[in-house]
Formats: sequence, structure tokens, C-alpha cells
Amino acid sequence: MSVIILHTCIQAGIPKVFDLARDIDLHQRSTFRTGEKAVAGRMSGLIEFGETVTWKARHLGVMQTLTTKIVTMQKPYHFTDIMLKGTFRSMKHQHLFRQEDRYTVMTDIFEFESPFGIIGKIFNAIFLRNYMKQFLLERNRMIKSAAEADF
Repeated sequence: MSVIILHTCIQAGIPKVFDLARDIDLHQRSTFRTGEKAVAGRMSGLIEFGETVTWKARHLGVMQTLTTKIVTMQKPYHFTDIMLKGTFRSMKHQHLFRQEDRYTVMTDIFEFESPFGIIGKIFNAIFLRNYMKQFLLERNRMIKSAAEADF
């Protein structure tokens, strides 16, 4: 199992950052490089507890589909989504938010397990972990930019 932990300091209040982190439309804009689109479940607006979204995108040159579900949510402090269907063997993404002075610290804890046994573990170590980290960093830059735009 691989774990990526990212901390992003954003000069905005927790409620705003929390909502931007679960905004389907902003997510689609932040993933324009992979052409990620919501194709089923919640397809726009703010995803809520118990809802699912199915994403279709081109990753690593291959069109892929991923369905996730929000399995925990305590507004505006955290929510967690897990993979129901997709390429990973397993995936869990925790989104945590805390206030520090004038900043919200947004923490991502992204846990995933590659498919294909030992070959998947080697591919993960060489390439996939860094690919996923960069994917999350790009998303976080978009959230930060949107949150700070009219702060």
C-alpha cells in the first residue's frame, strides 16, 4: 500500500476550502490535462455524504473509469472517499481541514494499492506514486488559487 500525504496552506476560511475540495466542477477544471469528466452519479456541484461520482479520464495513455463514494463527512473538517470500481486494487482519499491563524491547512492522505501483484508494486515504486502525487498537487494548486482569488 502506498500513502501520499500533502499539506496545503490556503489563505481562506475552512468552509470555503472545504466546499472547493468537494466541488465536482472545479475538480474537472483542475484535471484538464487528463480530460477528466464526471459521467455518472454526482456530475456537478458539491458532492455530499453517501454520494458517488464516476470519472472518466485518460491516464498513462489509457482511458480509465473510476467510481468513488463519500463514506465519511463532518462539515467542514473532513471527508473521505473510497474507490468502488476502478483500476487500483484499492484507493482511499482522506481530506482534512484545520484552521491555523488566517490559513486553512488542507491535508490529503491518499492511500492506494496497485493491481498486478509484484509487477504493480515495481511500477508503483518507479512511476505511479510520483504520478499520483503530481496529480494531487495540481488539484491543490487549483483549490488554493480559487480560494485565495477573492480573499
